[in-house]
Amino acid sequence: MRRDLKGLIVGLFLVVALGEIGFAQKALTWQEVRDKFEAANPTLRAGQIGIDESRAQEITANLRPNPNLTILADQIDPFNGGPPHGPFAYFLSAGTVSQLWERQHKRGLRLESAQKATSIATSGQADLERNLLFNLRGAFVQTLQEKAILSLAKENLAYYDHVLDVNRERYKAGGIAQVDLKRLELQRVQYLSDLQTAEVNLRVAKIQLLMLLNDQTPVEEFDVGGPFDFTEQLPSLSDVRQAALDTRPDLKAALQSIDKAKTDYRLAIANGSTDPVLGVDVGRNPPIDAYLGFSVSIPLRIFDRNQGEKRRTQLDIDRNDRLAAAARAQVFSDVDSAYATVNSAVVLLKPYKDQYLEEASSVRDTISFSYQHGAASLLDFLNAQADYRSVQVNYLNLVASYLSAASQLNLAVGREVIQ
Repeated sequence: MRRDLKGLIVGLFLVVALGEIGFAQKALTWQEVRDKFEAANPTLRAGQIGIDESRAQEITANLRPNPNLTILADQIDPFNGGPPHGPFAYFLSAGTVSQLWERQHKRGLRLESAQKATSIATSGQADLERNLLFNLRGAFVQTLQEKAILSLAKENLAYYDHVLDVNRERYKAGGIAQVDLKRLELQRVQYLSDLQTAEVNLRVAKIQLLMLLNDQTPVEEFDVGGPFDFTEQLPSLSDVRQAALDTRPDLKAALQSIDKAKTDYRLAIANGSTDPVLGVDVGRNPPIDAYLGFSVSIPLRIFDRNQGEKRRTQLDIDRNDRLAAAARAQVFSDVDSAYATVNSAVVLLKPYKDQYLEEASSVRDTISFSYQHGAASLLDFLNAQADYRSVQVNYLNLVASYLSAASQLNLAVGREVIQ
């Protein structure tokens, strides 16, 4: 009996342990978040359907004109009187099949134009993804920032609680006055408020990220992780500019629009040409048993030679050429501005990492030790605590600014040049 009870307890323990492992919260990396976003975001999926629609129009553009079938029944005499013959004695029956013959490669040009429209739609989809990924990256960085601030708030509260415990013992021993202890206890509210604010901000950041992922996971079960730091080494501006020229999908779409406009102009020229209609007819006309005939119908393009469309498509080439020049200038502007912002963030962060963080921690610990031994005033102690918290929060905010600026640079380039 005891053995069975022991086995049951062990089994329950294993079930609980395995259950906790199974439900353990897994922090998603940036790549995992991006993969989920690309698979589930409804805006991206709608854009992909738009590309499929454009491909379907390629099928329509490549279709040949349908032939026409005409059936004729004529010379029916249903009236009485006249020679003694039936109403269908001289009945004429005929069938005609005609086909429009397109000249100057109209169908091929229509297909080429539709294919280039699909290429533009594909570039547009890539540009949509570029902008949405920027929003996603911003939400991801915001979540990492709020996690770091929450961790700092917990650390500060734990440190301050330890200081309070020490000073309560000093008060009991008569080392400090009661009013000083109360002032220290009142100051704890600030640290507790920082903790509560950080928890709310982290929850809001996770909700925003879940919305972009189209994910219904409860906030408590969702987490992300990744490096919340900066790198001092930046690629050269010339390399970043060249990468943007090679990658930016909106610039690529602008160049593709020029190419399509040239194809549309050639198509407009072709549509101004004359397309004959070829026909073959077979019939029966008593007393002749059967006959075979051919016909050619040629429209006379005297007034309408597609002049308006020719002029419009010719102007469209110049218009798209200027839009491409504007897009290229915008690329340089975006890259240069984002690069300057990233570089400025690095300049601000380096002294924090090399000097200010260590100095703030050293000053806090020194003043705290001095105050506990009566060598520093309460005001000095509180100021040192506030300065430490301010320096730490400023550093975290600067790191977040750097990561946001790096995301802006990646947006300007069209791909990740800074991870």
